[in-house]
Amino acid sequence: MALDDAGLDLLFRDARTPVAWNDRPVGQDTLRRLYDLVRLGPTSGNCCPARFVFITTEGCRERLRPALSAGNVQRVMTAPVTVIVAHDPLFFDRMDTLNAAPGVRQWFAADVGLAEETALRNGTLQGGYLIMAARALGLSALPLSGFDAAMVEEGFLSQQGWQANFLVCLGYTDGPPSTPRAPRLDFDDACVVV
Repeated sequence: MALDDAGLDLLFRDARTPVAWNDRPVGQDTLRRLYDLVRLGPTSGNCCPARFVFITTEGCRERLRPALSAGNVQRVMTAPVTVIVAHDPLFFDRMDTLNAAPGVRQWFAADVGLAEETALRNGTLQGGYLIMAARALGLSALPLSGFDAAMVEEGFLSQQGWQANFLVCLGYTDGPPSTPRAPRLDFDDACVVV
């Protein structure tokens, strides 16, 4: 079974990176529904290394402000929610719960390089699921990479030992931006079939 055109429009064709938010709040129930979708997306070995910090209050936005590049300050400060998409470098400590195969935890615990690569790759993948799940729930999503990761980790993640990957602002908009969509590469420019 495939999505119909309306579903494809919602997720891809009509979805746009927002330039402004309206005043509609994003409730905690929506954030829980969002995560309930995100957690179902596949990761290698079901490792699920992504961790998410949902910034919803003015005080926490102000704590985040010094870590933002100048071009992202207004975007983040006006967004109803900003998500720190992070990963747990010790994700493998949960592998006994997530994967019944014997010895899976030890594969990662014994190889720091493998663990780091797996956490970053799969945590990024889960961040992509977050964007698509947000769109599926009617939210607009604005991914950002212009920030000081060390400051974000010190201010929001150090207690858990998580590592920052990127930010995603979430909220509602009153329609697509007035500017045309930026160009994308055609199939022949970006793909090879072998």
